[in-house]
Amino acid sequence: MIDIETLKFDEKGLIPAIVVDAVTKRVLTLAYMTRESLKISMERELTCFWSRSRQELWLKGETSGNYQHIVSITADCDSDALVVMVEPEGPACHLGTASCFEYPVFQSGNRREFSYEGLMKLIEGRKTERKEGSYTTYLFDKGLDKILKKVGEESTEVIIAAHGKDKKETIYEIADLAYHVMVLMIEAGISLEDIHRELASRHVIDHKVKQEKMTK
Repeated sequence: MIDIETLKFDEKGLIPAIVVDAVTKRVLTLAYMTRESLKISMERELTCFWSRSRQELWLKGETSGNYQHIVSITADCDSDALVVMVEPEGPACHLGTASCFEYPVFQSGNRREFSYEGLMKLIEGRKTERKEGSYTTYLFDKGLDKILKKVGEESTEVIIAAHGKDKKETIYEIADLAYHVMVLMIEAGISLEDIHRELASRHVIDHKVKQEKMTK
């Protein structure tokens, strides 16, 4: 851990803080901190910023209830910018959107951004809008039993490929399995955040168990 006294604040005593959702890794907002607001943020584990318009400290969520619980704060290589990983309780933007960055400026015609969150939204869209000719729509039309059958089939395909030590085929089958599991998640009302929290809780438990074993 670096000493916050080594951080470089600008001539106005500010340092930019890029706030990122710790689960989705989505950039939520860009705000500014003073040395005092940074200390408050670390002490309370809640984001506290400096309002350049009001010229005062403000604890995010104090009036709206949309608190941002801090997971970690990391400085860049020049020590003049911060990335703040958070678990948000509500929208980050004052306009009510999850992120302040909602307005596309450019999209490459040759490259596509991929994220599990984006795929989940696409799958969810197939459930609500039922686009004709879509395989995902077909699965939702057939219902839970069909979805479960496909998850079972794809699990078997993963086992066969892995047992045969065919890395390329195993990757392909794992991707198929992941997709069908995500369809199941949408059908069952399970979010990526639900899985993230479950895995995170297991990690903490596992860490404690290891610590106990080491002290015996």
